[in-house]
Amino acid sequence: MTRYERIGPFQPTDFDDEIDIRELVQVLWRGKWIVSAFFFIALLAGALYALNKPNLYQAEVLLAPTSSDGQGGLGRFAGQLGGLASLAGVSLPSGGADKTTVALEVLQSRVFLKDFIHNNALEVPLTAATGLNPLTNELTIDPKIYDSAAGEWGTGADGRSLRPTDWELVNQFRNTVLSVRKDDRKGLVTLTVSFYSPDLASRWATALVSSINETMRIQDVEQAQGRISYLENKLQETTLADMQQVFFQLIESETRTVMLASAQPEYVLQTIDPAVTPEEKSGPNRKAIVAAAGAGGLVLGVIAVFLISFIRSIKAQNADRETIAKS
Repeated sequence: MTRYERIGPFQPTDFDDEIDIRELVQVLWRGKWIVSAFFFIALLAGALYALNKPNLYQAEVLLAPTSSDGQGGLGRFAGQLGGLASLAGVSLPSGGADKTTVALEVLQSRVFLKDFIHNNALEVPLTAATGLNPLTNELTIDPKIYDSAAGEWGTGADGRSLRPTDWELVNQFRNTVLSVRKDDRKGLVTLTVSFYSPDLASRWATALVSSINETMRIQDVEQAQGRISYLENKLQETTLADMQQVFFQLIESETRTVMLASAQPEYVLQTIDPAVTPEEKSGPNRKAIVAAAGAGGLVLGVIAVFLISFIRSIKAQNADRETIAKS
């Protein structure tokens, strides 16, 4: 008499639904070779993946606002001459704008990054570089994307050129290269550049600081010069001595702004700790990658063992049912 004959027709309620830990351990022990196979295959795949990932290097620049109030030269004088400017019909900045915040937003803007990428010829390194040749210390360029010898971009399967658009270049730079972190408590800014080449990472970080300072300086100088031209025209139109005195003072303030900006290379952001060529890689963490792959392999192996055991159990139950039905 079979087990099912003793207990009568198959009923789901006849089985104990509680999980038997000992039985689970026995299932795992019987499937230990499957678990081991998954573990070692995942471990090997993780190791190959980690070894094939190129090293990344980070160059950091520690920055501080050039002026403690975060304003440019004009901001300090605008507060003093705001009333006079109103009388003359001239609108000057209120002096309340945080130029450091503005500079950081400009630094991460599409217009600024697009110009920076093109001015420094970063199209090929950003798009076609796959790593760094340790022997020559030069970037490894994927010939399928860019032919360095011919100086031409490759074509995709659809026949289109692989030359990146400005949109793609800016996104690539933002997502993989540039990182800006502001410490509101200390008022300091950390600019980080990550790339395959430690030398290029350092150079790009330094160039970014120089470029944003120059951009903000030129912007303020052009605005001040525009106001000077306007004030000079208004000065010629008036014959009132009091108004002429107002215009003279406003012109003097704007001229002083131009002088301060021209004499101050680090116009908005002052370098506290400059970028140096990193000697140690920042990533990838190959040990963590291999460990994560091994853990994932173990989990998949355990799931596979239980799944196989479950399928075998279902097949055995179906076979027993057929046996009972025939008897």
